[in-house]
Amino acid sequence: MAKRTTKKTTKKKPIESYDHKDKKRANNPPVGLVTPETDPDKGKKAMYQYDPHLDPQLVWAGKAEHTSFEVPTVSLHVHERIDPRTIIEATRRRNGDGGNHQMLLFEQPEQNPPLREAIEFYKHAKGWTNRLIAGDSLLVMNSLLEKEGMAGKVQMVYIDPPYGIRYGSNFQPFVNKRDVKDGKDDDLTQEPEMIRAFRDTWELGIHSYLTYLRDRLLLARELLHESGSCFVQISDENLHHVRELLDEVFGHGNRCALIPFRTAISAPSNIAGAVADFLLWYAKDRTRVKFRRLYQLKRPGEAGASVYTFVEEAAGTRRRLTSEEIRNVEGLADGSRVYTTTGLENIGATGSSTSAYEFEGRTYHPGSHRHWLTTIEGLDRLKSARRIVVSGKSIRYVRYLRDFPAIAIENLWGDTLTGSFTDPKRYVVQTNTKVISRCLLMTTDPGDLVFDPTCGSGTTAFVAEQWLYEDTFNWGNPQDQLTSSRFGRISSQAGDPRIFQFGIKYAF
Repeated sequence: MAKRTTKKTTKKKPIESYDHKDKKRANNPPVGLVTPETDPDKGKKAMYQYDPHLDPQLVWAGKAEHTSFEVPTVSLHVHERIDPRTIIEATRRRNGDGGNHQMLLFEQPEQNPPLREAIEFYKHAKGWTNRLIAGDSLLVMNSLLEKEGMAGKVQMVYIDPPYGIRYGSNFQPFVNKRDVKDGKDDDLTQEPEMIRAFRDTWELGIHSYLTYLRDRLLLARELLHESGSCFVQISDENLHHVRELLDEVFGHGNRCALIPFRTAISAPSNIAGAVADFLLWYAKDRTRVKFRRLYQLKRPGEAGASVYTFVEEAAGTRRRLTSEEIRNVEGLADGSRVYTTTGLENIGATGSSTSAYEFEGRTYHPGSHRHWLTTIEGLDRLKSARRIVVSGKSIRYVRYLRDFPAIAIENLWGDTLTGSFTDPKRYVVQTNTKVISRCLLMTTDPGDLVFDPTCGSGTTAFVAEQWLYEDTFNWGNPQDQLTSSRFGRISSQAGDPRIFQFGIKYAF
């Protein structure tokens, strides 16, 4: 009798898509249904009025001569809708995974209304889907404002424009080709849209560049929510011009921060090499801006923890850390606690807090015209908790690293190099995901709209949909605690996807 064999089955992990079921947007016209009758031309929208009576502003050729500009109001046509979950499940079925009826790629009723509604463009709401849009970013933004009513709904805008430094530079046409040369035809794409999108080619050089950027910043400001933020990434060559431009569009009082972030370890130069780029952060209204303070872990010997040079071992003995132990605190024995000491006195006399205090058989006094930072009863509690040590002729407070193991991230980011194992560099102009992650974490909550009008290598979309951070965390509540090596608010340990509103694939 033949031996019965059983087919081994493996349970595959279910595939999930990021859905925002509580969000709606206007139905864009599918490209096959667009005709002059169903989608009539709405004409142009007049933008910007130059006022020569305002305070001194940045002026360039063409600005004062052309006191306004017009932007056509166009529709955004749906050419393709891709649902990753449907594609993956279809592949599984072709590979013999079995299952029920296979859904077609576009068999999603909420995304495909009846024809009578589909041809009534922008008049019906449909389920939210994140979007990548190919086109002129100025036309796209105006369409979002005029056709889709998106004014005041975007929480964060991240703009990484061409830096405007070499007005003949080529861009990288392929992921595996990073050694592009300026002015070399072999490195030039044959697609006119991509040339306009990625190559710094403007007839009047810096003058055309400032006009290009000013126009898009004006529309970006209209898209922003009252608590929204706009980040512009730029190098030092045109930092001063772009800052003046942002002052003019958003108002000097709405500037939040200038953030240098490291891009290279070294740069070849006969003078000081440029190893950092800059983020200019402006708010729609600084008095109402949404801000979530960010923290990162303290490490002995590094910024914010350089004074943590002592250890209390499990048995209670205390000693100074060796240089090797400071470099590798993870190697300390279980139960060890790293700590530092701080003074217990302050300037000024305040009644009983100037009294002498007895500790380990000796009497200590805060000094003339000084006082203890706590009451005598408070010092007793510190003594009971072994939080006081003797240092010379005074007593000091023991502060363990784990008391508050984090340091606030301010406006100098030195840990943002691209090209590491965890963040490989595929594009010459690629921004480290950590940079955009921090901007997003600081200024948005899960479900907020994020907009990238240049899109570049797609880092903003990648970060907005994943939102999985290794080394940055956000304590929205002081009572939140760290629970694992992956940090975030307790409610967000698994990663909360932001809505990536739209990126402009060819953003010229």
